[in-house]
Amino acid sequence: MVATLIISLTTFLLVALSTVFFPTIKLGKIHLSTYWLIALLGAILLTATSLAPIEETGRQLIAERSVNPLKILVLFFSMTILSIYLDEVGLFRYLASLATRKAKHSQLDLFFIFYTLTSVLTVFTSNDIVILTLTPFLCFFAKHAKINPLPYLIAEFAAANTWSMMFIIGNPTNIYLATSAGIGFVDYFKIMAVPTIFGGIVELFVLFLVFYPKYLKNPISTSEEKYEIESKPDFIVGVSLLAVCLVLMVISSYVQLEMWLISFGCATLLLVVSLSFRLTTHKHWNYLTDSFKRLPYPLIPFMLSMFVVVVALNEQGIAAKLGEFLNGLDPIWAYGYASFFASNLINNIPMSILFSSLPSALTGKAFAQAIFASIIGSNIGAFLTPIGALAGIMFSSLLKKYEVKFSFLDFLKYGVLIAIPTISAALLGLFLISLVW
Repeated sequence: MVATLIISLTTFLLVALSTVFFPTIKLGKIHLSTYWLIALLGAILLTATSLAPIEETGRQLIAERSVNPLKILVLFFSMTILSIYLDEVGLFRYLASLATRKAKHSQLDLFFIFYTLTSVLTVFTSNDIVILTLTPFLCFFAKHAKINPLPYLIAEFAAANTWSMMFIIGNPTNIYLATSAGIGFVDYFKIMAVPTIFGGIVELFVLFLVFYPKYLKNPISTSEEKYEIESKPDFIVGVSLLAVCLVLMVISSYVQLEMWLISFGCATLLLVVSLSFRLTTHKHWNYLTDSFKRLPYPLIPFMLSMFVVVVALNEQGIAAKLGEFLNGLDPIWAYGYASFFASNLINNIPMSILFSSLPSALTGKAFAQAIFASIIGSNIGAFLTPIGALAGIMFSSLLKKYEVKFSFLDFLKYGVLIAIPTISAALLGLFLISLVW
């Protein structure tokens, strides 16, 4: 047990430190992210020492159950390719350009429009895609308009990691925790809609209080140029398949189809239609090739490695001890705040893998409350520090690339001001909706 604990905690700590102090290493001309390499080394060490038995790990990887990590990866990557394809076609840039024109010269109007746009896009795609897409746009626009980008960037990041709670597909942590508890698309939405709205309203109010007096009173000196979608056929195909995918997921429990199969089928159909269109019209292949280049491939070894670490913690009884402690407290507040802070110690993906097994001793309503509270913590925990989620790591890297000064302490300062009231409001929403279960 001691060896498992030492290796696991060391892995978690090094993953967290790597995101701040040594995010990449260079091997020749190749730059590799260190977080997944560290996780992989930890998993190899646990497996080599039999602390994470190969037989048990293999059995759980191929288990015929919804929480199978391989199925979750298929679901996440399928939804991601649909979202990235729409971004490559130009949907996100078009909507962002439209938002700036609607705001005219008012920073306050632009602030509310971008918060709403980020929220809506996140609900129907995913937080990571929205952050990767809108962050560069906001940096360019703010530089062109000669305004401070921080209010918009922080509002974008906070909104993306709050409204991602609404649907099960908004965040890989939602997928893992919900499927581990056997919660379907509709049942998930019926509960999480209220906490998401509560958190979103409080978050927007806090953002307004923080940024309006100093930044948002001043007018915008110029506006962004008009942007149009270049390929209407690709746009129609992408939007249609995303809509079909969402509808099928809504009825998945009624038609006895697993969500990973639905998303995989829609992503495959997108590939077939897009390939056929290019072969018959001789259009360029950029939308397809660039979409596959942008997929977050390091998430595969990272999630599988962290799964091995959690198998070791379960095998040695460490997870059970933590579960006993949390299960003795109120499930909503205990699991909500514990998952929130744990995300910023070990990242929200390994936290979700670990927390999926902790409430196993709970039953009925208490079990569901613990799972939903952990989902809330996994999302909102992403904007307390950049360690909280891969989204934070990508966000910080983008700001550095576009020369926007935003240190770890700046992230933490705004995180404390915004994330803590937001999670408290979301957990209150979960408490209120649980009264009528």
